[in-house]
Amino acid sequence: MYLNFVWHFHQPIYRLPDSQDFILPWVNYHATRNYWQMLKIVEEAEFPCTINLVPCLLEQIEDYAEGRAVDAVWASLEKPADRLSPEELEKLKRFFPQFHSVSSAPELQLKVLRFFFSPLLRPEEKTRDELLSLRRDILTGLIPYFQKLYNRRLLELTVTPYYHPLLPLLIDLSQARAEAPELPSFQHPEDAAWHLTRAREYFQKVFNQVPAGVWPSEGALSQEACSLIARTGFEFCLTDEHLLWKSLDHRPDLKLLYRPYSCAGTAIFFRDRELSDMIGFEYHRWPAAQAVDDFLRKLEKRAAQVPAEAICSIILDGENPWGAYQNNGLDFLRLLLEKVKSRPELKPVRPGEYLRIHPPATSLELVPGTWMSSFFKWVGHPDKVQTWLRLARQREKTGFSSYLAVAEGSDWFWWAGETEEKEFELLFRSYLEKSEIKDR
Repeated sequence: MYLNFVWHFHQPIYRLPDSQDFILPWVNYHATRNYWQMLKIVEEAEFPCTINLVPCLLEQIEDYAEGRAVDAVWASLEKPADRLSPEELEKLKRFFPQFHSVSSAPELQLKVLRFFFSPLLRPEEKTRDELLSLRRDILTGLIPYFQKLYNRRLLELTVTPYYHPLLPLLIDLSQARAEAPELPSFQHPEDAAWHLTRAREYFQKVFNQVPAGVWPSEGALSQEACSLIARTGFEFCLTDEHLLWKSLDHRPDLKLLYRPYSCAGTAIFFRDRELSDMIGFEYHRWPAAQAVDDFLRKLEKRAAQVPAEAICSIILDGENPWGAYQNNGLDFLRLLLEKVKSRPELKPVRPGEYLRIHPPATSLELVPGTWMSSFFKWVGHPDKVQTWLRLARQREKTGFSSYLAVAEGSDWFWWAGETEEKEFELLFRSYLEKSEIKDR
């Protein structure tokens, strides 16, 4: 049985419009702690897999690597500890609450700084100056590191629509009216096409190759979205098994799940929800060896039920789960890749490589949905509906612009009504206001 591991790397735009002010620190944090760690583990294990890169994340990594990003959190880690203001100390504790009880400014600064790095780098053994220098090296070398493993064919790199919008809802928001009847009219397939085309062009600019595949934001797909993906030139996309069972009107069946399908001119892989979610949401509660053994038992049981050419897709967030694991997930991930590679019946593969040998044999008419099945997470709260209303009014008033494209990202709708963090509302509002200035 083939294994298609896909790790999704995503952060929305944290930069205020027409500035280099980053009001949240998470691109910087994940780049030095989690993105580098995943690349290092994959390289050490020589384990073929896929990393999905959202273009607006890549764009922000470049801002940090080239010294353009202005990040108040990082600035407070660079300056002498005795010059930190009470407001700066409180901000560090707000974003890193595990250090809330630390009262000494130098100790707090050093603890947060060390937390920006993978345990692989042994940050506790390094001085503050060594860590500041290491951070620069990681950031400037990160995109070349992706490129290196891509060129070695260890990695397949896929993309997401540029600012992480929900493609089916840009095409026709009425597809979510079952969850929220109050949603406004919004039908802009041309916006969805822009996000796909721009993502493809940006990827080619960064990596000097065109991407073959797409993880659509939140796994959100529809028949029309697949058609757009195919027309943009992508060979395959990926989503969750929920959409397969809804589309086939069939109970779960591994023989049906572990194969690619053809839809509107593109191939689709469907993720094994249980296996993906065990890594993403459950195994952090287990000792690493016990978790890996359990995962291997599940894989072996599945492999015994399907043909040798079957492909099991394990697709999940590649950055956020590790904070809940012991040792930032390092022990679990290393052991997982080692044990999988040791099993002759399990063959890690890149999806593009698999399709060259096993193209889809079955076509599919796709029912709209997301990795969570429905669109409820992005529409099912009055504040989320209000956010769509604001976007629809602005789109009707000013037309499309790159500012409005940022406001079309899914993250603002995910968090609306669910977080007290003011930054998400500020970013959404700022880009909507800026879209008054057209820049087609």
